[in-house]
Amino acid sequence: MPKLLSLLLIVVGVVIALVATTFSSRFLVNFGDETGLPTVHFVFDPNVIVGASNKHLIWFLQVSDLHFSIYHDKAGLRPFDLTRFCEENINAIKPPVVLVTGDLVDAKDSLNVGSDQYLDEWKTYWNVLNSTGVLGKTRWLDIRGNHDAFNVDSLSASGNYFGQYSAQGREGNMHSYHYVHRVDEDRFSFIAADTTLVPGLRRPFNFFGYVTEDGVETLKTFADESKSSNGTVWFGHYPTSIIVSSPGIRSVMSSGLAYMCGHLHTLGGMLDRMYTFHKSGNLELELADWKDNRRYRVAAVDHGLFSFTDVEFGQWPIILVTNPKDARYKMPYHEPLARMNSSTHIRILSFSAAKILSVKVQVDDGQWSEAVHSSGPLYVLEWQPEKLVTGVHTINVNAEDADGRLGSVSQKFSLDGLPLQEFSLFGRMLLMTNICLLLQSVFGTVLALTVLPLLLLRWCSLQPRRKLNH
Repeated sequence: MPKLLSLLLIVVGVVIALVATTFSSRFLVNFGDETGLPTVHFVFDPNVIVGASNKHLIWFLQVSDLHFSIYHDKAGLRPFDLTRFCEENINAIKPPVVLVTGDLVDAKDSLNVGSDQYLDEWKTYWNVLNSTGVLGKTRWLDIRGNHDAFNVDSLSASGNYFGQYSAQGREGNMHSYHYVHRVDEDRFSFIAADTTLVPGLRRPFNFFGYVTEDGVETLKTFADESKSSNGTVWFGHYPTSIIVSSPGIRSVMSSGLAYMCGHLHTLGGMLDRMYTFHKSGNLELELADWKDNRRYRVAAVDHGLFSFTDVEFGQWPIILVTNPKDARYKMPYHEPLARMNSSTHIRILSFSAAKILSVKVQVDDGQWSEAVHSSGPLYVLEWQPEKLVTGVHTINVNAEDADGRLGSVSQKFSLDGLPLQEFSLFGRMLLMTNICLLLQSVFGTVLALTVLPLLLLRWCSLQPRRKLNH
């Protein structure tokens, strides 16, 4: 009997160890490790200098998880605010591209239990796009989320309203697609990775994403096509940690600067921001929802350097420092970081619904200086980066608009070091752990803990009979 108990404990311990191993895979990327380095995904041109012009610059927006609902938003505040966003924010920011990463509609019944595709929800979404004229102001790249696929048998099914009532569905982009935006001689790739289930299951059985072998091959083709671009951004609904694919979808998108997604909202208010690095060295950035939090993201690629900031709807002015970039998000294998060292100007994007009156800059504890307006939202200030080549420094930026609103940003930068990786540990775990495999391991553990004691009791009950037989 003691031997059996010891054996049972060993088996349980091994199973738990397997779960722990799965769950505790490295959550930090060792950029300083000289062995097994990721592939470098950019070509550095020493003749390109980061100066005061608006060359080699693009900025764009992301919004996610709109959840337009006929039952759970009867006042219509979600579409009302998105209408304001399409009119006020799009007019003020003037992004050439907007990424809308799924869950356009809620598709939940009045009891918040069942699911179905409700035509009125889709008509409301299309009416916002149509009435605001936003499709004539920017390239609106929307994609399906799991709620948009509830109860949808196939992409050609009559209940798949995405095809008729979305911007990209009307263009025939019913699944994954690749859009290239050209700015002068530069090309920027935006790759939509649709990993919703086909057919779409009922709620709550399609929480996880899935990519077929054909789907993976399509995404690989898009990745190959994007290699000639000056910057590639991937976007989709599901975080990669809850997408089932073979090979792993992270390896397919490893050449991109970032993968931008939604789906998890703020995890019930527990995690306001979820960011991480993939093992290949690029970023994965989950965005809080529009549904309850009215959050959106402003991102930019400036001379190959990727920057972003998450903003609450109604917040003005918006400040995004693109050079020097935030030390937390440096990607040594995807960005020409040496351009910061050779740059001649600090570069800042500042947006507001009212005219920007001033943008002031301070480096470390130095004097405040007025940045000069270059063009559009770009403000620049001459600097001498050679004096700041060692250590971690701080840049502070204040902006004021004509309505008297003030905005401020303070962030760290370094011209010699590696990324700081100051991300939430729980957020990194959620985005980097293979949650599908983890749940399988947990299921196996629970099954073992349930079955093994029964087997043990059964074995013990048979021992007296064996002794009698002998």
